[in-house]
Amino acid sequence: MPIPSNSQDFASAPNSSSVFSSQVKLSTQNLLAEVELLRLVANSQLTENKKIVMGQFLTPISVADLMAGMFNRQNLSDISLLDAGAGVGSLLAAFVAKLCKQQEHPLKLRIVAYEIDSVLINYLNQTLELCAEECQNTKIIFNYEVREQDFIEDAVRLLQPDLFYQPNSTTEFTHTIINPPYLKIKANSKVRKLLSSIGLETSNLYTGFMAATALLLKPGGEFIAITPRSFCNGLYFRDFRKMFLEIMALQQIHLFESRQEVFQDDDVLQETIIIHATKQKQKLDTVLISKSAGVNDDFVMTNSVLYTDLVHPDDSEQFIHIIPDTLSQQVVQQMSDFTCTLTDLGLKVSTGRVVDFRAKQYLRANPEKNTIPLLYPVNFVDGYVEYPKITKKPQALINVEATANLLVPNEHYVLCKRFSSKEEKRRIVAVVYDANRIDCTSVGFENHLNYFHKDGRGLDLNLARGLAIYLNSSLVDIFFRLFNGHTQVNATDLRSLKYPTLEQLISVGKRVGEKFPSQREIDAIVEIELLNMTNQPGNNPIVTKARIDEALQILTQLGFPRAQLNERSALTLVALLDLKPTDSWQSAAAPLMGITPIMEFMAQHYGKTYKPNTRETVRRQTVHQFLDAALIVANPDKLSRPINSPKTVYQIEESALELLRTYGSDEWEKSIHTYLASVETLKKRYAQEREMSRIPIEIEGEIKTLSPGGQNILIEKIISDFAPRFTPGGKLIYVGDTDEKFAHFNQAALADLGITVDSHGKMPDVIIHFIANNWLVLIEAVTSHGAINPKRQNELKNTFNRSKIPLVMVTAFLSRQAMIEYLTEIAWETDVWVAEDKTHLIHFNGQHLLQLHD
Repeated sequence: MPIPSNSQDFASAPNSSSVFSSQVKLSTQNLLAEVELLRLVANSQLTENKKIVMGQFLTPISVADLMAGMFNRQNLSDISLLDAGAGVGSLLAAFVAKLCKQQEHPLKLRIVAYEIDSVLINYLNQTLELCAEECQNTKIIFNYEVREQDFIEDAVRLLQPDLFYQPNSTTEFTHTIINPPYLKIKANSKVRKLLSSIGLETSNLYTGFMAATALLLKPGGEFIAITPRSFCNGLYFRDFRKMFLEIMALQQIHLFESRQEVFQDDDVLQETIIIHATKQKQKLDTVLISKSAGVNDDFVMTNSVLYTDLVHPDDSEQFIHIIPDTLSQQVVQQMSDFTCTLTDLGLKVSTGRVVDFRAKQYLRANPEKNTIPLLYPVNFVDGYVEYPKITKKPQALINVEATANLLVPNEHYVLCKRFSSKEEKRRIVAVVYDANRIDCTSVGFENHLNYFHKDGRGLDLNLARGLAIYLNSSLVDIFFRLFNGHTQVNATDLRSLKYPTLEQLISVGKRVGEKFPSQREIDAIVEIELLNMTNQPGNNPIVTKARIDEALQILTQLGFPRAQLNERSALTLVALLDLKPTDSWQSAAAPLMGITPIMEFMAQHYGKTYKPNTRETVRRQTVHQFLDAALIVANPDKLSRPINSPKTVYQIEESALELLRTYGSDEWEKSIHTYLASVETLKKRYAQEREMSRIPIEIEGEIKTLSPGGQNILIEKIISDFAPRFTPGGKLIYVGDTDEKFAHFNQAALADLGITVDSHGKMPDVIIHFIANNWLVLIEAVTSHGAINPKRQNELKNTFNRSKIPLVMVTAFLSRQAMIEYLTEIAWETDVWVAEDKTHLIHFNGQHLLQLHD
């Protein structure tokens, strides 16, 4: 029988290469894979209702691994870890895996895990036993305790010792890592009273968990949590922010561009962040802000910001302003020019008084005699209010004594939506309520609206128009996104903004007529009237954002899928056009650019700095798709250059360049229709050019060709070097090809072995029937991704589960350097072959051992 996948032995084949520390790395990778399997099984047993009631969503191992990697102080001799609300233990397992992979291990590790769900406790104990085995292998003295009790209740007990109980070293921790439950707390609940007893007033359980775990840390202890972003601002979390920021020093905040990807199994739509802090009152000078599209996206943007820019010292609300890039810093700087509060302006903002389900008996679908207009967000149209409107929402409220206190005088106001998501074009959506357009004495604003007023009365019309322009500007939108991480636009948020003077707002309002300006016109008015930036075009974040938005619009019209409709792809496009924020589209050029110069262009001209090791994401997730769409061409200066060469360059295709130079002109619509009609012909033309540079291979005496570059260079070496040495006399059954899916497929030979597979499925790159040993050898050629990890191993086993003969799996690399990046992923019971050491094979423990055949 094959050795189990969690075996700790690492056996080498004769003539095999030794690999430094690979045993530990591969073992910890198996630990994480097994814990992730436990999570998936446990998650399937939790009903959606139970998740909502408990407020608990289990952490994917990829998220846990990212979080555990943020700790700094892992070289202590004695480490104690707290995981409050541990679930199946994904977070603590990731922490253990990181410790075991270190060159220097701690002498002792103690873990305390809290969990009250009986289903999850069983899986949690399994995880901790796996961690115990891992620590035993690395000679770490390991102790753990599962506390099957309410964390908040026990934390309060620990934090309020009495005469018979005193805190000691076992009640404080050097590290804590948590994914706290997200659940609203009722005002008169037991947990609310418990949290009040330790000095915290909060409305959501997740901030209660954050506060209690922070208090249980030792001085200098490290805190990492993945939570909703909503605590960063708003009245409800003010007490928590003051308490947390008093005792903790922020070190890093990681943002996710996508709300859907982090907890995609559970459809969690809260905007989430990872926060890393240290328990100390002395704040750091700077805090690292990092950002990625999702947890599996290694295209990470980083920005180091001053602590005083993150949390303003004079801000009584202690809002946390998350500033991910230079463009955002420029916006913050420009917004600092505005110093007026609403109080300074003599204005107020309130929430609409009409809660429709409470006033249901007084609602009417359409205006009638003795009714008052009732306005909803649906009435917002082109900067003004459209009334009445054909909609499912009631449009009128009966004017009786019972509804009198729900109304305001029919005068001019600015209305603002209370709810919007980060995916919308603007987070703050404001319109002018022009009293001259509706004949009535009073009006009702529904509760999903905020309205600006002057002590309950209306505003001057020019002031209302100027205020709406300011709120709808891209400047305010970018700034608002920096500190608002939830879907609400609260009155408190609007009060916290700073505004231009009354004179400035009225001056802006005089520029607005019956037709509300477009977004481009709004931003131009703000620049001229409020920012005085006409002479500073090179430092204008609004122009920069507008250019990125234009590039996104172009990619949308070109028909690119959603995965490419992001900032990364937009910036790649403008870089390949050598188009700076203030350049006209007519000046677009077509330089030859590699991936590194593209990323340098993003940083220099658009203020977007990404980690250097994220180049491969640009190549895989944007450039590859641009090539497929014939938007760009690779190596036009030397078509024979392999696509994976470090000297590879890209260039905008000639016809695409002509098209893009018409953007914004009257010719654009006609040009893009013509281009889209001819793009298939362009693809065929470039396919013919690539054909001339294809790689020849010989299969059963017949010459076939592979597309140039990429993994096909490695596939050719597998056929010419690996096969004769390790599978002599073997029969090539399948050879994949990057462009054509496969170059050779002998389906009949596979069927003779009892296997029928879909060639469009997840086939390996090469399949060989090693006739001498009667083995089926499945080979993956890895030049950027695709090593045989435990997940891929299971996929291949399932695909070839009807095979009459044993399976042998091999991962092939071009060089040792390429292999090193994947050592922690390679599955047990598989082989690794490196083309530059073509006579050697590395065997990762198993029954079927390939040997060298001279």
